[in-house]
Amino acid sequence: MTLPRATAGSRARDFDAVVVGAGSGSRFGGELPKQFHELSGRTVLEWAVRALAGHPAVAGVVVVLAPAELAGPRAVLARGWPGVSRVVAGGATRSESVRQGVAASGAAPFVLVHDAARPLVSATLVDAVVEATRRHGAAVPVVRIADTVKELDDPAWVERTVGRERLGLAQTPQGFRRDWLLAALERAGREGQAHTDEASAVERDGRRVAAVPGETGNLKITSRDDLAEARRRTGGVPELRVGSGFDIHGFGGDRPLVLGGVVFPAEPGLAGHSDADVVLHAGMDALLGAAGLADIGTLFPPGEPSLAGAPSTRLAEEVARRVRGAGFDIVNLDLTLLAEFPRISPRAGEMREAIGRCLGIDPGRVGLKATTLEGLGALGRREGIACQAACLLARRASGEP
Repeated sequence: MTLPRATAGSRARDFDAVVVGAGSGSRFGGELPKQFHELSGRTVLEWAVRALAGHPAVAGVVVVLAPAELAGPRAVLARGWPGVSRVVAGGATRSESVRQGVAASGAAPFVLVHDAARPLVSATLVDAVVEATRRHGAAVPVVRIADTVKELDDPAWVERTVGRERLGLAQTPQGFRRDWLLAALERAGREGQAHTDEASAVERDGRRVAAVPGETGNLKITSRDDLAEARRRTGGVPELRVGSGFDIHGFGGDRPLVLGGVVFPAEPGLAGHSDADVVLHAGMDALLGAAGLADIGTLFPPGEPSLAGAPSTRLAEEVARRVRGAGFDIVNLDLTLLAEFPRISPRAGEMREAIGRCLGIDPGRVGLKATTLEGLGALGRREGIACQAACLLARRASGEP
C-alpha cells in the first residue's frame, strides 16, 4: 500500500481538521446544545477547535454546525477563531456531517475528525494520532476498559459477562487518509449505514485502523456531570454575587411571633401586613438584591389583600424561584438577629431547617446568630426586632436549568 508522502516527525501541514458540532445533544438535555455551553470563558466547541487549530500539522479547521446555526451569532463567532477556514452546515446523520465537512476542507492528504464535545484533548494525543495516521493511513485513540463488562438482555438482567481483554473505548480525534475516509463515507451514504464514528466506516470499507493509546482526560461531555467535571479540570470560576438585606418590625397586633419560619407562641408578635417574619424578610431582600431583582416591597406590596397574614415561608419560596429563574444558585445565606429577646439558640436548628426548606438549600448553608442591643435605642428598649442578612449567589452557565 502506498501512503501519501509524509515522514514521521514532519512539520508539514499535511492535515485538514473537521470538528463536528451539528448534533442537538438530546442526552444532555435542555434547549442549549452541549457544545455551546460555557467552559472557563470559552464554549466547549471553541476549546475543541483550538486544540486542533494550534497543531503544526493542521492546515485549517472546518467547523460543522446544525443548518439552523449557520446564519446565527454562534457561527459568526466560530468564523473568527484562529485557524478556522470554514463553517458549514451538517447533514441528517453524523456520516453526512463529516462528509460535508471534509468536502469543504482543503486538499491536504490526511484528515482529522474530532467531536465538538471533547474540549480537553491534549497536544500529546493529537501528536500520536497524526504520526500513526501518517504511518498507517488510519488511526484512532482507544482507552482500555478497566471495569468488568456485562452484556444485558434488558436493563434489569445480566445476559453474560464479556471478556474485556480485547475491548477498548474509541475517542477522537481520529485520523485518516482523505481518499480512504471519503470512500468509506460515500459507501455509508449509499448503503444507508449509520456509524457512530468514522473508524467504523473505514473498517467496514476493508481498511485496517491503527489504535493509539487514548487518554482518560480526553473527556466527552455527554451529561451535565461531565460538564461540571470539565469545569473543575479547567479551573473555571463562576460569576459570584453578594447581596445584603435589612428589615425591622415593631411589636404589635394579635399574631404570634414568627422568626425564620418558626412560631414562638409565648412571645408577643410583630406588626406587619404578612406574618412579619423579620428574619425571612431580610433574607429575601438580600437574595433579590444579589440577583438584581426588585425588593420584597415591590414584589409583595404591603397593601395587597391576598398577602394579609401570609406566611413568609411561602413568599420565600417564590423569591427562591425567581432567583433561580434569573440564572443563580444560592450558595449561602447568613442572618443576624438584633433583639433583646427571645433567645433563639434553643430553636436555631429548627429555624435553619425551615429557612433551608423554603429556599431549597441545605440547612448547612444557612448561618444564624443573634445579638442584643445592650439596652440602647428602640431595639434595646424592646420596641421591636431587626435582622440583617448577607448572601452569596453563583451564576449558572447559560442554558443550565
